[in-house]
Amino acid sequence: MKILAAEDNPVFQSMLRSMLTKWGYEVIVAQDGEEALRVLETDDAPRLAILDWMMPGIDGVDVCRRVRAVGREPYIYILLLTARTDSEDLVEGMDSGADDYLTKPFKAPELRARLRAGQRILDLQEQLLAAREALRQEATHDSLTGLLNRHAILALLNMELERAARELRPLSVLMVDLDHFKRVNDRYGHLAGDVVLRESAERMKSSIRRYDASGRYGGEEFLFVLPGCSVEGALAQAERLRLSIAATPIAIGAQSLTVTCSVGVACRPPVLRVDTDTLMREADLALYAAKENGRDQVVCHCIEVVGSS
Repeated sequence: MKILAAEDNPVFQSMLRSMLTKWGYEVIVAQDGEEALRVLETDDAPRLAILDWMMPGIDGVDVCRRVRAVGREPYIYILLLTARTDSEDLVEGMDSGADDYLTKPFKAPELRARLRAGQRILDLQEQLLAAREALRQEATHDSLTGLLNRHAILALLNMELERAARELRPLSVLMVDLDHFKRVNDRYGHLAGDVVLRESAERMKSSIRRYDASGRYGGEEFLFVLPGCSVEGALAQAERLRLSIAATPIAIGAQSLTVTCSVGVACRPPVLRVDTDTLMREADLALYAAKENGRDQVVCHCIEVVGSS
């Protein structure tokens, strides 16, 4: 594990480096507060830091304050070293954002014990972050397909519409429906239907651009948000998506099933302000037209006149 040791005294600096290296840490040494702050502001900053209180330029307490002001994650555990023993000084150090302190001179086993305690706290924080991410994933993603759920994809669409209005850029959405999906469930069972949904979602997600968004709108319907995509680009993307489903049968156990989809496309021109409901209504009408015209095809509705800005 990497650790920062910020100490301006060369003798004490050498002693710290020797001890920490012996204990298995990858030591990064800073000779003053400004150098320590630069190290702690990097993307791969050490998770543990030992800061001497009194250093040239920025002292250890100020380094603590600046690190905590950013509120960065993952958390950096900071141990202050100080020759001060007055209780008010120690309170000031802890109020600055330090997690612990040691008064000089100190014994090596005491420093090692404090660092082990810091590591345990960092391990617990990693577990909490992982749990939080799992909850966020569960709240925003569809459990079967792994795509964004209905609420999350509509929230993202609303955000992208606002950004498109600010930047005067086009935006397109694709509403996709798997053709005759009820027949799959009725004939092969719901487990087979789940396989079709998962495989279809994976194929469609793989066919869109990296910065496009994909979501399960409901049942066998999917919604794709294409920022900066004009009518021509949206139609080309919709056709690629349609072919990603139809071109290769989906394996269901020992059988293979040909699946097709219908796609409704709606486009927001760069000069018009369009709300989410309007764009979704046009995409839904386009999808309905694709299904009425025989399915396995793409139909586009381009909005020409909507409201006022």
